[in-house]
Amino acid sequence: MKRIFLSGAALCLMAGSAMAACPAVTVGDMMGVGAGAFPQQYELSEFESLANCKLEFAGNPAAGELNGKIRGNPDLPSLAERLPEEPLVVAPYEAIGKYGGTLDALSNATEAGTSDFLSTRHVNLVRYSDDLQTIVPNVAKGWEWNDDYTQVTFFLRKGHKWSDGAPFTAEDVKFWYDNLALDSKVIEKPKDYVLVAGERMTVDVIDPQTVKFTLPAPKPGLLAHFATSFAQGFQPKHFLGKFHPDINPDADKLAKDAGFENGLEVIKAYFGNSDWTDTPSPLLNSPDKVGKLPADVVPTLESFLTVSDTTEGRHYVANPYFFMVDTQGNQLPYINEQDELYANDNEVRILKLINGEADYKTQSLQLSDAPILLENQEKSDYTIHLKPKVAIHAFSFNVTSADEEKRKVFGDLRFRKAMSIAINRDELNETAYFGQGTPAQYTGFSPVPDFVDPKWKTFATEYDADGAKALLDEIGMVDKDGDGFRELPNGDQIVLNMQFATQGIAGQVVELVGQYWADVGVQTVFKEVTPDEYRSQQSSNQLDVGMWEKGQPLGIILGNNELWVPPFENYFGHRNGMLWAEWVDSNGEKGVEPPDYVKQLIEDINAFQSTPAGTDESKKLGGRLVENMVGNLLFIGTVQSSDPIYHRNALKNFIEFKTASYEYYRTFPYRPQQWYFDE
Repeated sequence: MKRIFLSGAALCLMAGSAMAACPAVTVGDMMGVGAGAFPQQYELSEFESLANCKLEFAGNPAAGELNGKIRGNPDLPSLAERLPEEPLVVAPYEAIGKYGGTLDALSNATEAGTSDFLSTRHVNLVRYSDDLQTIVPNVAKGWEWNDDYTQVTFFLRKGHKWSDGAPFTAEDVKFWYDNLALDSKVIEKPKDYVLVAGERMTVDVIDPQTVKFTLPAPKPGLLAHFATSFAQGFQPKHFLGKFHPDINPDADKLAKDAGFENGLEVIKAYFGNSDWTDTPSPLLNSPDKVGKLPADVVPTLESFLTVSDTTEGRHYVANPYFFMVDTQGNQLPYINEQDELYANDNEVRILKLINGEADYKTQSLQLSDAPILLENQEKSDYTIHLKPKVAIHAFSFNVTSADEEKRKVFGDLRFRKAMSIAINRDELNETAYFGQGTPAQYTGFSPVPDFVDPKWKTFATEYDADGAKALLDEIGMVDKDGDGFRELPNGDQIVLNMQFATQGIAGQVVELVGQYWADVGVQTVFKEVTPDEYRSQQSSNQLDVGMWEKGQPLGIILGNNELWVPPFENYFGHRNGMLWAEWVDSNGEKGVEPPDYVKQLIEDINAFQSTPAGTDESKKLGGRLVENMVGNLLFIGTVQSSDPIYHRNALKNFIEFKTASYEYYRTFPYRPQQWYFDE
């Protein structure tokens, strides 16, 4: 048994009957208290045993006032009734914090560039510690695998409550899986991580604090999924379940009384029709229905919840039932409120940052923004950290373009190789990345594991403009009308329409790459668009060129196959095989049949996820995944680089991140619930 579970009964008994006050343990000063089973955090009985003390609890003095801003919440009971019997005790990085203040944040727009801010309040069953190697308890206090990784049991916290005070139990995990994630009436197509090689799991409630996942095949990476994904493994059955017709026979009647067509429409208004947990609330979706629904937003386990939602931004207040406390027993979070302002224009966002108008920001910041941010950090009292990215800026061609002639060319490996070797990555690095990056190819895995042949890291990255021209000549793309630019083999004009969003790639990178391609005779035009516009064009199969950062570490790939299966990522990422995906999803009834190497990718990633990591078979499968992905240049890498991380100096308990990473879910490993203001 792989048992990762801390039982109070298994701990040493605390010595003596008279217990001293608990020491103010921080990561910086452990005050003689030993480390627990997991870094920087303890279960309550574990901490009291190690510190030889009895923890006394205290709450935010403003909790009642904040609770009053949450429409639908009952009057606030005592702190003892709000905290779990088994709260998670966390050691702040530097100091026990102070209550109060509002965290100011910038996002791009509704559902665009918001994941960075969402990650400051996010929770899931488990998370990665800030070493980005150790998975630690979070909502769940522990877990247990069976020997062959076909069964994982999660142990929940006794007395844990949703933000409206209702009990959180194993039923909420089963409800999420059976009635939302696997219900095609709610989410049309199940996501990969809720399946194992395309087959569903079963979720069984053992008791209110114990829930068991049984898998049809091994998938040890399921745990890493829960540690990194925005998609939470639970939803409030007591709240959403009453609108689900499979659970409540009166669901549709309740919905109609609130002005909705049926109960599922209410669920979609609250939960959305995907697993993205940051959808607008009914406040924005249906302002005429406010007051007819029991609450403005779905109850949450996160540290903050929405109380205002408009096209200009959102406002949040601290969850009065949050399950974490510090080593002095103070309920977290320390910060009272959060304010999110939407600014879709990158120049506007940068101006606000250099004026010190936000407290934290990393999403949508590119290395090209670093000089002006660094220049103003002392004047505006903020700090910039430049940290390596997991993902790499990548380009791709729409291999299932609706334009048949473009599809023929984009689908020709010789064209994709020509476009790769036409890029002068050394010059690109010096110009757009200030010489701080490393030219590299996209390999899928980031960083590249040892089982990958090193040649793939630099495959087709050498600058060879003459070689690129020769390949284009070979496939029949020549300048037939004498205008200096090549036409398609059938004589049609081709202009690569390079639409990009600064959330996913720097404009300077796009312009330089577009110029390199024009230099070998392929005409390009580029235009900055919003992330929503980019994603809409991508989803409707209208992009010529995909441009976004891309890549995942091994641990996450073991639980998520999206980089290897058409269209090769989710709605929020970089996709270039939409019609291949349609063929796969419809079992060949629709779309365009992918080539054999893509079918091999699908087969291999499913086998890879079910094969014990580190074995010869796992290494063989992983190596073949990279060979097929890189050898066919489905995605063209540029330069592995760093991105800025911004925080105002008044924000305390903020430590340097190891990486500027969406892949580990941004701030999630760094415990933003223990941030506080000192001003």
